[in-house]
Amino acid sequence: MTDPKTVLRRLFDEAVQRALPLHNTAAHLPAPPKGRTLVLGAGKAGGAMAQAVEALWPQNAPLSGLVVTRYGHTPPRPAGLPSRIEVVEAAHPVPDAAGLQAAERILQLTQGLTADDLVLCLISGGGSSLLTLPADGMDLQVKQDINRQLLASGANISEMNCLRKHLSRIKGGRLAAACSPARVVTLTISDVPGDDPSIIASGPTVPDASTCADALAILQRYAISVPDAVLQALQSGVWETPKPGSQVFVGHSVHMIATPQQSLEAAADAARTMGLNAYILSDEIEGESREVGKVHAAMARAAAKGLGPFVKPCVILSGGETTVTIKPQAAGTPKGRGGRAGEFCLGLAQALQGQAGVWALAADTDGIDGIEDNAGAQVSPDTLARALALGHKVDTHLQRNDAYGFFEPLGDLVITGPTHTNVNDFRAILVR
Repeated sequence: MTDPKTVLRRLFDEAVQRALPLHNTAAHLPAPPKGRTLVLGAGKAGGAMAQAVEALWPQNAPLSGLVVTRYGHTPPRPAGLPSRIEVVEAAHPVPDAAGLQAAERILQLTQGLTADDLVLCLISGGGSSLLTLPADGMDLQVKQDINRQLLASGANISEMNCLRKHLSRIKGGRLAAACSPARVVTLTISDVPGDDPSIIASGPTVPDASTCADALAILQRYAISVPDAVLQALQSGVWETPKPGSQVFVGHSVHMIATPQQSLEAAADAARTMGLNAYILSDEIEGESREVGKVHAAMARAAAKGLGPFVKPCVILSGGETTVTIKPQAAGTPKGRGGRAGEFCLGLAQALQGQAGVWALAADTDGIDGIEDNAGAQVSPDTLARALALGHKVDTHLQRNDAYGFFEPLGDLVITGPTHTNVNDFRAILVR
């Protein structure tokens, strides 16, 4: 059989390829309207989605617009492809002034739209930070501080985006309201458990069933500190979002062009062509990354011993969006580096305890694990032994949330660069 690390990397690459916008957009594009077509959007896949629309849209039909993506995530432009949609870059996961300016420009572009016009909204994961427009009375600095607290709190993506929607002038359906009376067609790539379009990028073009009261409860649950003016606005309901049934959404449509489940199925198909049994646990797994790693390790160890429902040689696949709760560190302790995928691998390696015949890869399909330059990491039967030989203990790195510092000296980081799509976490465990 091919080298296990090569097998796992091929499965990850297959999952990413399945989610690339150019492979998935054509079937969901509407016909050109009587009026003009305006393209607006935000997300880590925004640049690639814009290029897919440019390549597929009739060359004689009007097309213009603005999309914002993460710094470094604009793909190279194919030779001969005309540029009709402007793509700008901004910060993620903490918003910056470039994202604020892009959101302001996007709202300005909606002015003067008519019922004869079409707005194509290209939405993908990361859009919550990239499309930042603080609610009236808030400034960017307050929004940045709240984002930093959320990222360290352990809140899940649904909770984080509920709060973000209620602190914004463009998310939570407000962009769709601004486009009225034009028809809005949203093309989205899912990076959230359950593929709920109201959570992806905080749902700028879809109804929001959550409330200001829900947002307040999240602030309290995770002890997020906010100015009194923010509390008062949420308590009064003045920042409430457009709800299901609102007239602003009449005639609008949403098309899910790529999902985590589709990518897991592509990886499973590739595994079967290599003679492996393939099992997909779920594309909706959430929870603390290290704890999810331990649960996966228990299943892999059972499979390695010929127990349980998984028959080796096999690959166990899963997706979703886990969380990392950043632990307070003593003064002088080096700051840890890493993201969800790396911390999953730390928990997995700790629980596997060098189990023979088990290898694993966990990576984010956008190519970025947290804020680092790696997509994730790999685990082998000798991971703990090689780390110990270098003086690295998994317990110490878990205490510091320092997956990057653990796997980098082992040469076991998965580094891909931006992939120009985003269908969330990908995890594959090979047992043979």
